[in-house]
Amino acid sequence: MKLAEALNLRADIQIRNSQLEQRLIANARVQEGDKPSENPIELLKELDSNLKELERLIKAINRTNSRTKVGEQTLTDLIAKRDVLGTEIKIKRNFLSSASSRTDRYSNNEIKILATVDVAKYQKVIDKLSKELRDLDTQIQGLNWTTDLID
Repeated sequence: MKLAEALNLRADIQIRNSQLEQRLIANARVQEGDKPSENPIELLKELDSNLKELERLIKAINRTNSRTKVGEQTLTDLIAKRDVLGTEIKIKRNFLSSASSRTDRYSNNEIKILATVDVAKYQKVIDKLSKELRDLDTQIQGLNWTTDLID
């Protein structure tokens, strides 16, 4: 199995577990004399099975990521870099959005509100970071489809 397939399977199991949670909650209580629409014991058994498979997959994915080398870095290192870069871009975009928002003045007597940074200059920085993120993500996705999962 390729790493990408394991990642897709992990996502599917997480979705199924979320759905099982909702089904369990919906069948946790019934009016006296009624039966639940689904047997919660069977739902719990399915959840337990899914959780065991999820743990196995996560361990294998983590093992694979930490042992897959890309030059001097591991795939885990690249993923961490991608996550931090995404956070940096999000925060800086929000900051620039705030800095570039217009404040309408109704008369010349009102206080003028100005940006504290050169928005155009920092937008170029964000554009460069965004390209770096896209390239890094493409590299990671390529590795996911060419790397065999380590069990």
